[in-house]
Amino acid sequence: MMLVENDYKSWLISIKKQIKSAQIKASIAVNEEMLNLYWNIGKDISEKHLDSQYGSGFFENLSKDLKSEFPDAQGFSVTNLKYMKRFYVFYKEIRHQFGDDFENQLFVIPWRHHIEIFTRSKSVNEALFFVQKSKENGWSRAMLINMMDTRLYETRGNTLNNFALTLPKEDSECAKEILKDEYKLDFVSLRENYEEKDLHNALEQNLIKFLLQLGSGFAFVGSHVPFVVNGDEYECDLLFYHLKLRRYIVVELKVVKFEPEFISKLNFYCNAVNHLMKSDDDKNTIGLLICKEKNDVVAQWTLENTSEPIGISTYELQNVLPSEKEIAEKIRN
Repeated sequence: MMLVENDYKSWLISIKKQIKSAQIKASIAVNEEMLNLYWNIGKDISEKHLDSQYGSGFFENLSKDLKSEFPDAQGFSVTNLKYMKRFYVFYKEIRHQFGDDFENQLFVIPWRHHIEIFTRSKSVNEALFFVQKSKENGWSRAMLINMMDTRLYETRGNTLNNFALTLPKEDSECAKEILKDEYKLDFVSLRENYEEKDLHNALEQNLIKFLLQLGSGFAFVGSHVPFVVNGDEYECDLLFYHLKLRRYIVVELKVVKFEPEFISKLNFYCNAVNHLMKSDDDKNTIGLLICKEKNDVVAQWTLENTSEPIGISTYELQNVLPSEKEIAEKIRN
């Protein structure tokens, strides 16, 4: 049944004028004008309680009326109109915090990005984090979804480390931000009882995906990087350079539980890079140990008197396949 109330008609005329104005200024796709329009529609629906005032058919009728007036326009489906209300309701409490800069802070990424963010985030702070990261790094929607699936917001800055003791405050905070407590290596498939070389090879074969898991700013330098010290040769597992920190980052992989002696070797590798590879423009190297699991107390005690900046994280595999022996046994049975 068509709604004929005068208030609704007046409001509908107002919305149509806004849509026409937005169409003139820019396309409906992903721009500030359209996000501002969506915000205003969501605000009116929410503050005027239009959906409750006009009953269960409100969104269906609104969608039909707007599509009738703007047949070539996209974005006025029932689902999208409901998203507009959620968009406003989700962020309205922080509107006053940004003042006149609100639009510059929020209306900076495509609408489809926003839908992923405000429907999946557990808090406004988490949502704003992904809005800014999407803007800074130019993430596609697929990339954004991947970063949210890997729990980037929850795990960032949580890795055990000694950065506060070994780095200037500004660098310490930045280093905490770029490292994660746990790396989800769901793009890797390994058989049971795999060894370090198997994990290493798998990461090499999926280097781009591993770089995405590490996060923005990481540049790959090399694998099994050798260091010759007074005739003795050593090699680290993986070596990266972080463009924002201006530091090399040595990554060591362990497929077992953390042991304190792992840090001694990683500390040595950091020193080796500082002596043999670091230029005058580079800052001291950071070490990152990624192991299967760790005892947090043991790990923290180990780091307390370590001279080089080091973080300790864990990894999780989603795809661990049965061994060849187990497959053969199942076939026989």
